[in-house]
Order: sequence, then structure tokens, then C-alpha cells
Amino acid sequence: MAPPSTRRPGFSRRAQYGLFFGYVIAVAGVMFAVLLLLVAVIDPTGFAALKGASLDVTKPFTAGGRGVVNFFGGLGGSIGDYFQAGSQNAALRRQLAAERQRLIQARVIEGENQHLRALLKLDQDNPGTVAVTRIVGSSFASVRRLATLSAGSIAGVRVGEPVRAAEGLIGRVIESGHFASRVLLVSDGASSVPVRLVRDGTPAIAVGHGDGTIDLKTLEVGKNPFRRGDVLVTSGIGGVFPPGVPVAVVAAVQKDRTVAKPLADPARIDFAMVLPIYQPLADKPLSPQTQTALEAAQQ
Repeated sequence: MAPPSTRRPGFSRRAQYGLFFGYVIAVAGVMFAVLLLLVAVIDPTGFAALKGASLDVTKPFTAGGRGVVNFFGGLGGSIGDYFQAGSQNAALRRQLAAERQRLIQARVIEGENQHLRALLKLDQDNPGTVAVTRIVGSSFASVRRLATLSAGSIAGVRVGEPVRAAEGLIGRVIESGHFASRVLLVSDGASSVPVRLVRDGTPAIAVGHGDGTIDLKTLEVGKNPFRRGDVLVTSGIGGVFPPGVPVAVVAAVQKDRTVAKPLADPARIDFAMVLPIYQPLADKPLSPQTQTALEAAQQ
């Protein structure tokens, strides 16, 4: 017959020993507690010394436990700080991007203000200005070099009028609608502008080459008078462009050809000024003094 699956503790010697030692430990604990109570009542000073000794004995364990608690507490704080720093960095990146956009916008506005201030000064020097307008488009990939202004006949813009920027001459108006007009650039193949060399006044014709550059042709046959870096301005000959407007700077000098680059690039300019067609002084009526002198000379 199989033995029963469960036994009482009395049938196991190991269980009996376990119960016995449990009773002994319990009784010893009670006796130790009573002894401590008696010492505290009879000898409070000795009991205090005993408490200090027990504190010294348990100090390493207490410090170790506190170190473990502080370690895990610090670790949790570090993890929290990491995630908080990540969110703060994301917010700072968004703020930096917004500040960068505002900085770019401020630079664009400052550039426009500089052009407008320069044009305003030119407008004060030229009280007969037709219009100050924005350049809304320009062609640079085709043979024809044209620009579009956001002002037309309603603003007083007429065909043939010169167009310039603070940097120099842009071209002349070839079409004028009610609200927009088209400008033939000085670099277009159909453009020719009478110019003179600032260095010594040598006259020449600036002819557009159709590729963004200008060919300079002298009026006299002989040695090429141009040097690299020379600046050319309008001469006023022909009565269309007023004299003294910067046109181009010499970029390359060859034996039979001089290449110059326009000083005013519509692709980099936001605003332009439309000027009235220049009339030479000979077209103006003579002053009364001059008329009297001529009549006296004829008599």
C-alpha cells in the first residue's frame, strides 16, 4: 500500500528540528528584548552607549542602501532630464528656424530699402522722373534680353523712355500697356547706346551682344583705347539717354573686340526708375539775352 501523500510535521525529523529552532529563536528574541528593557530602566547611560554601538554596526548597511536609493533616484532624474532636454532642444530648434526666417526677411527688406533710398536720392537729383516702379521679371536664358515693369501708361510710362537703377542704365521702354511695360535691356542684340569712357572721354557705342554682355565699338579706327576695369557712362548724344548714367565696365580686351558687362542686372534689382527722354540743350528755346545778341549780330 502506498504511503499517504501528506504527513504531519511530527513524522519528519527535519520539520521537528525546524520547529524547535524556531521556538528557541523566538524565546531568545523575547529574552533579548526583556534584557534591553531592563538595561534601559536600570542603566540609561549604558543603554545609550549600546544604541550608539548598534548604530555604528548598522551604518555601513544603511549607507549602502541609501547609496543604492540615491543611484536609482539620480538615474531616474537623469533620464527625466534627458527627455526634458530633448523637448527643450526641439523647441529651441523651432525658435531658431523662426528667427532665421525673420533674419532673412529683414535682410531682404534692408536690401530693398537700400535700393529705394538710392533711387530716392536719384529722384531728388532728377525732379522730372516719370515713375519709380518694381521690376517683376526679366529674361536671361533667351537671345532677347527684356525686363517687365509693374507700371504702364497710367503711371505716365511711354515708349522710348530710358530706364535705370541706382547701379546704372537698364535699357529703354519698347512697349507700354496700361499697368505694365516692357524694357529692352542694354545687353540685347537690338540695343545700342552712345557712351563715353570715364577715364579720358573717348566716345563709343555700346551694342548688346545678346548673351548678357556688351560690345564696345569706337567711333575712330585705330588702337583699342579700352582697358580692363574701365567704366563707361552715357554720353547724351542722340537725345534719348541723359548723359552721365553708368552703363558698363570693361571685362575683357581683345585685339579687335572689347567686351563689357552691364552694371545694372535686372535679375538682381528690385526697383527701377523711368526717366523722361533726354533732349539736348540745342532743342531748348534761347534765352532772351542770347536772342538779343544774335539779332544784334545779324544787323
